Amino acid sequence: MKWNKYTIETTTEAEDFVSSMLSDLGIEGVEIEDNTQLSPEDTAKMFIDFLPELPPDEGIGKVSFYLEEEKDHEEILKQVREGLEELRMFVEVGSGRITESQTEDVDWINNWKEFFHSFTIDDILIKPTWEELEDADKDKILIEIDPGVSFGTGKHETTQLCIRQLRKYIKEKDEVLDVGCGSGILSIVSLKLGAGHVTGTDIDDACLTSTYENMEVNHLDKSLGTFYVGNLIDDTKLQETVGTEKYDIVVANILADVIIPMAPVIPDRLKEGGIFITSGIIDFKEQEVKEAIERTGLVVTEITHQGEWVSITAKKQQAG
Repeated sequence: MKWNKYTIETTTEAEDFVSSMLSDLGIEGVEIEDNTQLSPEDTAKMFIDFLPELPPDEGIGKVSFYLEEEKDHEEILKQVREGLEELRMFVEVGSGRITESQTEDVDWINNWKEFFHSFTIDDILIKPTWEELEDADKDKILIEIDPGVSFGTGKHETTQLCIRQLRKYIKEKDEVLDVGCGSGILSIVSLKLGAGHVTGTDIDDACLTSTYENMEVNHLDKSLGTFYVGNLIDDTKLQETVGTEKYDIVVANILADVIIPMAPVIPDRLKEGGIFITSGIIDFKEQEVKEAIERTGLVVTEITHQGEWVSITAKKQQAG
């Protein structure tokens, strides 16, 4: 089935108004494109990928929607244009110009799967659930992932950096805390590498559903993982719930701007001699994150790089 894609040129100020207007007309699946920089609140919701530096924000936004090709769209487009004119009464809509293109995207939910294939990180094979296991890979540590509604296929450099450090530091029966667990890939890797139990936190409850589903796919009993919704940075109840001086390893693949304010709560989560593994750090933020970790009393023991991304590993010193 072919679809017509209609793109409205508007302003970043009007994007939400335009989206709401389209929703009122019964149009679903709106797509927004702009160069607006992420706020701290936005970045706090992201756990794996870090968006590249954007061009200057000139206040221009694009709002796109899709309609089936074989249907007559003149009436709905007329309503969209009328809706844009009504919006001009109280918000700067911009040009409001509508351009048209075609796409054959039929399965919006599953089309992205063609870009996610099996890959290895040293002796660990990360495989999407819909691919068959090759004979040549049967001796590898197998992690099966269906990212579902959350991010985290493991293919991003930041995740790979964390996985390599987990491979290096995890010991049998370790207790692991996964902060910003996403699709659960680092929790699952930890268990596959011998951890006795993982605890995870995430501010998005949908990520917890995805994590438990991926644990089941990997034949891991739910009792091996306990997951909570909340922000470890300022939620003192959550801090108490996950525990004090409990973990051999804390892993956080988030973002530099989240790691920095989170760093002070990490030492209390770690046992003496415990390891803090973190990534999601773009290279120009490396020194800032390193200094934030060191201010907590943790000792930075290793810094690794992959492309423009950085992982910092630190240790909680033994008392005395």
